[in-house]
Amino acid sequence: MIGHLRLRINSFESGIMPTAISWSARARRAMALLIAMAPLGASADFQGAMHLMPFEEDTIGYSKATDDASAIARLQQRIDKGETTLKFDKDLGYLPALMDELKIPRSSQMLVGSKTSFQRERISPETPRALFFNDDVYIGFIPGSPLMEVSVADPKLGGVFYTLDQVKKDKPRFVRNDQCLECHASAKTMGVPGHLVRSFDTDENGVVDLSSGTSLVNHRTPLADRWGGFYVTGTSGQQVHRGNAFGKDAPKTSNNVTNLDGFFDVSQYPASHSDIVALMVLEHQLHMHNFITRMNYSATLALKQYGHLNYLKSATEAFVKYLLFTEETPLTDAIAGNGGFQEWFAAQGPKDKKGRSLREFDLKTRLFKYPCSYLIYSEAFDSLPEALKTKLYDRLWEILTGRDTSSDFESLSPETRQAILQILVETKTGLPNNWKAAM
Repeated sequence: MIGHLRLRINSFESGIMPTAISWSARARRAMALLIAMAPLGASADFQGAMHLMPFEEDTIGYSKATDDASAIARLQQRIDKGETTLKFDKDLGYLPALMDELKIPRSSQMLVGSKTSFQRERISPETPRALFFNDDVYIGFIPGSPLMEVSVADPKLGGVFYTLDQVKKDKPRFVRNDQCLECHASAKTMGVPGHLVRSFDTDENGVVDLSSGTSLVNHRTPLADRWGGFYVTGTSGQQVHRGNAFGKDAPKTSNNVTNLDGFFDVSQYPASHSDIVALMVLEHQLHMHNFITRMNYSATLALKQYGHLNYLKSATEAFVKYLLFTEETPLTDAIAGNGGFQEWFAAQGPKDKKGRSLREFDLKTRLFKYPCSYLIYSEAFDSLPEALKTKLYDRLWEILTGRDTSSDFESLSPETRQAILQILVETKTGLPNNWKAAM
């Protein structure tokens, strides 16, 4: 979060969930707005996308539901059964063991100097909060803090938030904390429990200026508006961003920084970078996860109330556009990370027979060479209601085969569409039979 790209990994802000809210009233308003969906501009997704979903009512039952399908829940089960242990490090606590267990790379490290966590008193430009992630788990670590913040993109519930005490125990326990929903279930997370990145100026102590920046960042946000409140390492050529600038006297364009030694003591952290490519991937991923959750909730409610998904046409269209990066801000110069994240990420695959992958970077004109979100492989996407997935696959088929010639998808060349289609046919399970038959 430079100038303050406020990566509030939804559970890292304090607050009590407002129990006085009438969820029934909100449910009625949300469904009314759901029915009236109509396309809006690039930054708005669809009409009603920011309204709170009735996720505490019986159909979803967020707080009452057990999160036994998430990566954190499964890890806790293995710990409780004695099938695995988390080694405690004298300097970093459970952080190294947790990253190893969940296969979260140290190269994903991003550093946030803005006070945007319920541990805000411990965060400053001199003691930034480190963030780490993989496809579905996020970790927040502050040197010397008595706890770590952990959240996960649960396949059914969306964002679920935990704390983990940094105290050596035989069987450490992740404690679920739904109080995080005060900030992590709002218009900025598409009205569902989720995650977000923000970008604001800060003073020299990391206190944010909420009037100075962008309250929601994803792959559609111009680079010049990104990363306020964050440290950013790597190169962006002539493209400016808002990272590495804390206080009114700080340089406004501290770009192409490859070494943070002059900013603070990097020895307190697992790595010495705050990788620009990791940030760009994260920004896409967080909003994509929120969108998947929103579609899951919307479809589940619509099917129960109406028995069909006819009212989700605008939402479905907006989802496909985001999935295919159709409104992505183009790059005008080459981007390069310096922490090894892009090499790790690209190696995860899966790859087709030609060695192509949806994780293959471009980083010259856009983020990915084949612009279709890798989260189409995620457990969360696969857990969407079957009726919704059928509609999504039908639209993707029309677009990728060139049957859709509308201006909404003109950024996708025929060659790119064909490549994405071939990659998906060879690597994605659960596709409709007609996809492979036609290929």
